[in-house]
Amino acid sequence: QVQLVESGGGLVQAGGSLRLSCAASGRTFSVYAMGWFRQAPGKEREFVAAIRWSGGSTYYADFVKGRFTISRDNAKNTVYLKMNSLKPEDTAVYCCAADESSAGFGSWGQGTQVTVSS
Repeated sequence: QVQLVESGGGLVQAGGSLRLSCAASGRTFSVYAMGWFRQAPGKEREFVAAIRWSGGSTYYADFVKGRFTISRDNAKNTVYLKMNSLKPEDTAVYCCAADESSAGFGSWGQGTQVTVSS
């Protein structure tokens, strides 16, 4: 299994930026894709962005297109989420997840809190 540790969350004013990091360890050779999800209080968890480990194809939820960028550093087994033009509605716990061998996102990190003040 893959272990994931997120970092980089915090408090930022609306319009500001943050960069989240997710470091993977363990069976990283089996990673097919990595993704970011978020869950706001009282809401369902939702998909934010994903990136294929080989080739680097990226996928985004409509509500972050043009504002968030997902990237990866294969040598460091780390995936990043650069978030620009943050809005109060982006406030949530952000978790990264690993899709091993194209089996779906089955490994999850603990999450990091992002709070955007108005």
